[in-house]
Amino acid sequence: MSTPLWARVLEHHFARIGAGELVVRGPGYANRFSGADPGPAGALEVVRPRRLLLRLARSGALGFGEGFLAGDWQSPDLFPLLECLARNQAAMVPTQRLSPGRVLALLKHRARWNTRRGARRNIEAHYDLGNDFYGLWLDESMTYSCAFFDRGAATLAAAQQEKYRRALARLDASGGARVLEIGCGWGGCAAAGLARGLDWTGVTLSPAQLRVARERSPRARLALTDFRDLTGRYDHLVSIEMLEAVGERLWPAFFAKASSLLHQAGRMALQVIVIQPEYFPRYRRGADFIQRHVFPGGMLPTAERLRAAAREAGLEMTDASFHAGDYARTLAHWDANVRARREEIVALGLDARFLRLWRYYLAYCAAGFRSGRIDLLQATVARP
Repeated sequence: MSTPLWARVLEHHFARIGAGELVVRGPGYANRFSGADPGPAGALEVVRPRRLLLRLARSGALGFGEGFLAGDWQSPDLFPLLECLARNQAAMVPTQRLSPGRVLALLKHRARWNTRRGARRNIEAHYDLGNDFYGLWLDESMTYSCAFFDRGAATLAAAQQEKYRRALARLDASGGARVLEIGCGWGGCAAAGLARGLDWTGVTLSPAQLRVARERSPRARLALTDFRDLTGRYDHLVSIEMLEAVGERLWPAFFAKASSLLHQAGRMALQVIVIQPEYFPRYRRGADFIQRHVFPGGMLPTAERLRAAAREAGLEMTDASFHAGDYARTLAHWDANVRARREEIVALGLDARFLRLWRYYLAYCAAGFRSGRIDLLQATVARP
């Protein structure tokens, strides 16, 4: 039996795999591609070959993800499949050209720039999916950021508290110190700070998050406020995985505002997802699956660009630690929770396509951390 045309097109790319292995199955076809180096073993089951090829031709990796949402392909386990593809992407996609679909996605992404109104709209698009939804699969602290397992935390909840402990330890703050959290989420860090005797203020752009945070931490001063509108002075600042949402144009504004808010001897605990420098030029010329479907207006910085933006504001980023493995493990916990609560999520009115999107999003992020394309940085920012 001759190889179908669609399979020959895929073989042209998959034959270049250098690490791990990939099993591809589809109508009238099955093949295994193996790299010389060890790596993850993924399985791709093509359901609608023609539609998948059209998406790949039009939008590349973005089209591949959208093909999963549409049911053009499936996999018994998304995590190793996407990791395998991420580890081998440079070999399988050698050109740097912008396809028509990527150009359109980029234009749509840039149209959602974070003006004050746009920033609130972009944040609400993600975080106001519903507190009931997030409450089904996050830990009991409603923490939606990387947990730190590397010191033996046995559960997701314990690892989230370890993350807060380390962030607050960076402040070296005494009881009663005035702390401002930029991006307070559902109040997990506020609760941890209040338990340590800190005077806590926090801001968010999500009304849904703010309601829960106020209920959980009534002693904290929490408000719906854009970081650009903050005033006053604080002993210390905290920002945990908020900077990714502001967009590249506002990175300097973020650090300038932090400098104006921070007392002379104060410190900021900063946690940010960063992209490796070698991937940044191509990344910023397009819009990936996360920017298009999950976090409109978002942009990952490199660690070097963060340091430069901090330096321009008269601040220095020091004592950086990196936690890609912790984030991959956190995402695996979240995915397991989403799968376990599938029926309850559907009962909230979120359909099967949404579930596919959410699971692809979690696996896509995990692939980035496992392949080394992205990392999780926690650092201290202060005046030199």
